[in-house]
Amino acid sequence: MRRGRGRDEDVWRWGVRPSALGSLGVVLVLQVLLVVALVVSSASVTRSGATWPGVASTVVAPTVAASPDPVPTEPVPTDPVPTDPASAEVLAADVATTAAQRAARPTARWSWPTTTRVVLRPWDAPATDFGAGHRGLDVPASPGSPVRAPADGTVAFAGQVGGRSVVTIDHGEGLVSTLDPVVPSLSAGARVRRGDHVGTVGIGHCPAASPCLHLGARVDGTYVDPLPLLPRPAWPVLLPDGQARG
Repeated sequence: MRRGRGRDEDVWRWGVRPSALGSLGVVLVLQVLLVVALVVSSASVTRSGATWPGVASTVVAPTVAASPDPVPTEPVPTDPVPTDPASAEVLAADVATTAAQRAARPTARWSWPTTTRVVLRPWDAPATDFGAGHRGLDVPASPGSPVRAPADGTVAFAGQVGGRSVVTIDHGEGLVSTLDPVVPSLSAGARVRRGDHVGTVGIGHCPAASPCLHLGARVDGTYVDPLPLLPRPAWPVLLPDGQARG
């Protein structure tokens, strides 16, 4: 009885009966299970995107991959025209300078008497007035091909010299051209312009296997190299030893 009273005293001291303690433990376990179930359910709802009454859910926005930069379809100009005023002025100055340089270039006094500008045999100055040498230059030309006046002038002679047909043109100021061999189509005294037809290539100066036209030049009666009077030849000319010019 004392022991029973002591137990009852302890129970009443804490204000809880033993049977009530058992019921309280069951309630606590049920509450814990309920909280766990709610947490798991909330996580499932968040992942699936569904919304349940009374359960807060976070909607995750879908991630959109960044699209690459669009490829330009308009063609890019290869040589754009400068729109900047300063650049345009520089370009105009360059063009003007190029044109001025071209205009300042010295124009050749003569033109080539045939359609070719290749030198077969260049000028070879003789040691004396009557010494051996080559008083002019040879250009390849087939017999019968046209021969034209190298510059404006007057036909001073058209006929035979040493068994070959020769045409001599006086260009004024002491300058005379000689074309050999040429079958003349004009007579002495005829006025000619640069490029006019004066005859056809004959036979006699070069070997038949390598026909040519000989062009000579005289200044005040003295033979000179005609190459400086002509436009630049098509191919380099190999001059004889000692005659190379700088």
